[in-house]
Amino acid sequence: MLTNTLSTGLARYEIGPKVRALRLKKKLGLKELGQHTGLSAALLSKIECGRLFPTLPTLLRIALVFSVGLDYFFGEARDQPVRVVVRKADRQQFPDRPGTKTPAYHFECLDFPASERPMSGYYVEFAGGASASAPHHHTGVELVYVLRGRLAIGFGPDEEVLEADDSMYFDADRPHSYRRQGAKPCAAIVVTAT
Repeated sequence: MLTNTLSTGLARYEIGPKVRALRLKKKLGLKELGQHTGLSAALLSKIECGRLFPTLPTLLRIALVFSVGLDYFFGEARDQPVRVVVRKADRQQFPDRPGTKTPAYHFECLDFPASERPMSGYYVEFAGGASASAPHHHTGVELVYVLRGRLAIGFGPDEEVLEADDSMYFDADRPHSYRRQGAKPCAAIVVTAT
């Protein structure tokens, strides 16, 4: 149980409203955010409403989904230019669908922990033998650059196949999916922007 002094001190950071704003910006429901973080929708609702202050590990799980750093929740307005270096050894790999035995791909955030960024970059490795990723969409645009292998990007019944060194730019609010084509390893750089 938090004292009034601690509750008042934490309330000024408005962590709950910041989580809610990030979730709504990505057009995620509480249940979807729960699937990505491993947290229950009820817990996330309490955090957003300010009835519960998350622990740092819990807040970091949420931050990773939205590609923001913890400073996003606690930092003051920035007066210095952003410059963030992300070392390969520091990146974490996530499956496209948490909890699935055969994810269609694994991705690593290339720009975490920079906060409040208008674009996000990912290194993505597409699994062999897996079915296409579930169709998904988000606001903004997306740029895919294939580093190696062959990648099929589906738009409903239509599909574009990209080879190494091919790229594709598209409106990301249209449902799209990814599928490795062929036996060779496939990897790409994916950049999303709002």
